[in-house]
Amino acid sequence: MAGGSRRARALAVNVSVVALSVGLGAKAASAQSTVTLDPITVVATKTEEKAIDALAGVSTVRKDQIDQLMASRTSDILYGIPSVWFQQRGDSPATSISIRGLQDFGRVAVVVDGARQNFTATGHGTGSGSFFLEPELLAGADIVRGPVANIYGSGAIGGVASFRTLDTDDILRPGERWGTQMRGTVGTNTSRTLGSFFGGARPSANVDVFGGATWRKQGNYVDGSGATIPQTGNEIETGIAKATFRPADGHEVKFGGIVYNADYDTGQNAKFNESIYGTNVRDTTATARWRYAKPEDRLFNFDGNVYWHQTVQDQVKLATGSDTFISGPVGAGSRIDLATTGFDVHNTTRVDTGPLRHAFTYGGDLFHDDGKTSDTGTKESLFTPSGERTVWGSFAQWKMNYSTWLETIGALRYDRYDLSGTSTSGSGSSSGDRLSPKITVGITPVRWVTVYGTYAEGYRAPAVTETFIAGPHPLPAGFPGAFATPCPTGGAGLFCFLPNPSLRPEIGKTEEVGVNIRGDDLFIAGDRLRIKANAFRNNLTDFIEPHLINIVGPPPGPVGDRTFYQYQNTPNARIEGLELESTYDAGAWFAGLSGQRLRGKNLDTGAPLTTIPPDQLTTTLGVRFFERKVTASVRWSAVAGKPPDQVPFVDLNGDGKPDTVATWSYNLVNLYLSYQPNPDVLATFSVENALNEYYFRYLENLASVAFPAPGITFKMGVQVRLGGV
Repeated sequence: MAGGSRRARALAVNVSVVALSVGLGAKAASAQSTVTLDPITVVATKTEEKAIDALAGVSTVRKDQIDQLMASRTSDILYGIPSVWFQQRGDSPATSISIRGLQDFGRVAVVVDGARQNFTATGHGTGSGSFFLEPELLAGADIVRGPVANIYGSGAIGGVASFRTLDTDDILRPGERWGTQMRGTVGTNTSRTLGSFFGGARPSANVDVFGGATWRKQGNYVDGSGATIPQTGNEIETGIAKATFRPADGHEVKFGGIVYNADYDTGQNAKFNESIYGTNVRDTTATARWRYAKPEDRLFNFDGNVYWHQTVQDQVKLATGSDTFISGPVGAGSRIDLATTGFDVHNTTRVDTGPLRHAFTYGGDLFHDDGKTSDTGTKESLFTPSGERTVWGSFAQWKMNYSTWLETIGALRYDRYDLSGTSTSGSGSSSGDRLSPKITVGITPVRWVTVYGTYAEGYRAPAVTETFIAGPHPLPAGFPGAFATPCPTGGAGLFCFLPNPSLRPEIGKTEEVGVNIRGDDLFIAGDRLRIKANAFRNNLTDFIEPHLINIVGPPPGPVGDRTFYQYQNTPNARIEGLELESTYDAGAWFAGLSGQRLRGKNLDTGAPLTTIPPDQLTTTLGVRFFERKVTASVRWSAVAGKPPDQVPFVDLNGDGKPDTVATWSYNLVNLYLSYQPNPDVLATFSVENALNEYYFRYLENLASVAFPAPGITFKMGVQVRLGGV
């Protein structure tokens, strides 16, 4: 497995999707497009601002970028953004996102059209907090790194990933009354197919309607060594509908709904002796939003959103592995049903006092998780327990600008949670609250450079699974039953999960300094330079991690007489790093460079933290020709190896080897070509993993189950838009 590129430590990668935005075509690829505007974001401060001007680590992805990528899963459109990483099984379309080394259980607030995605299911190689989202539905994404967006919602000590789905304005051009968009893509590795249709209509200036559907199917993929990875195929259907009404000047009311259905098999039986489960996931979102904004009204700029989101995962055992005694016979089944209901509301009031411009933003949010797990012999309810959690908060933010050179942001957030649940050891509850401050100061000494410093705190409540998980872990094949650990909750296994109703909430305290550089018409007319760079340190108090407890006693066993696994508070941990994303676009050609370097450790023991991603560096180069109707680009991502000294040593099966495996470095090269003869037709072609590298992404290569990434993959697609008045 060791090639020259694998033996050498790669430098780090990150496809700054801002770099990728132009790297794959952006709007300038259109012959009719002459100006590329800076994307606008509202996620960091809940007030509109250019992403390059935001005093935070903010990255954006927009529809024209997504159209170029032909993404197979949501992570494809975000891969390479600084400090953003993913943990996902190849045999499941679920995605677990990490920002700055923090993931799982709401440390990253994932929201789709304002609705939180809080689903979790315990298993090997899965993040304990995942979501299901069809990338073909997306019109944009905003990533905010760190708790600087603490006003956005509770728990986001890692950051925020906010997704916006397609709407009428993404299909219709100004002046049109109706429009449609159709896309078809095909690909190799193996038999990848996608079809989508969206339509919108504006029967009057005050009413919009929108709807559409997608269908995706793929077979088992082949890795870079030529081996077929079983159970990596799936079939996914989605539907979306929206209606927008403008009952009065400045007012907009929007209703939306998304349905998602996925069928696939999961489980790696041949190599890792896992049981195989036939799986169906149904994911449903309903939202209602009321916004009010008028340029002349400086007292009210209101945004309120109410949502309901439900994920139901049904599984039936198709083939048995090493865990028959605990997960039941073939035909046994389970259901995980998590429903989240919530709202968020805020208003911005603007006031000027002499040369000072003030924006006061204030509001609150709440979500309630209601999780129900049942099974017919699989014991799923032991590992993903039922329970309820209510988390709410309120905030106030003051943003002040003086002239063009000074900006300050001060915010204070109050959080409160109440949690209850049951396990085989009984029921319990916990609650807590806290005030979390934020202060940011930015100075623009010259027109094209802004430097800033931030101190921000975040607060995350324990999750139901962390608090109430209980029961025996299945014994691997061949493990002597006499050495199994007896569990106080009943049964015996390789080790015992223990509940911990005394878990304390996590607190993250981040210090950050950064610089934003923007320049236009630097070397030639119309060129653009954008650079965001920063350094941060996040000090974590009561960080919640799973801890292995070995109690050795006679008779001795391979891992001790009694072995327990429990979520506990680590008193002091720290994550620090450097981040960069930069692009230069001269029109006829463009380039981007972005990357990250992260380190994280337990300050009391010096042990590394598990979820810190490897260093990365990404270079993007491209050209536009034939009146900018054709765009060709190459993206080279160099991902460093994750050496053993950066991986915590945990050995659950007693074989003397770590369960989280170190990785070698690799180089991932993707090629992209697009042809846009007019604004309504786009043909795309790509070669992913053009070097056919055999590699594992960190956290997707556990000792218990591992997924090598897909080998070389060719894709092509055509998108056609029609519209009329």
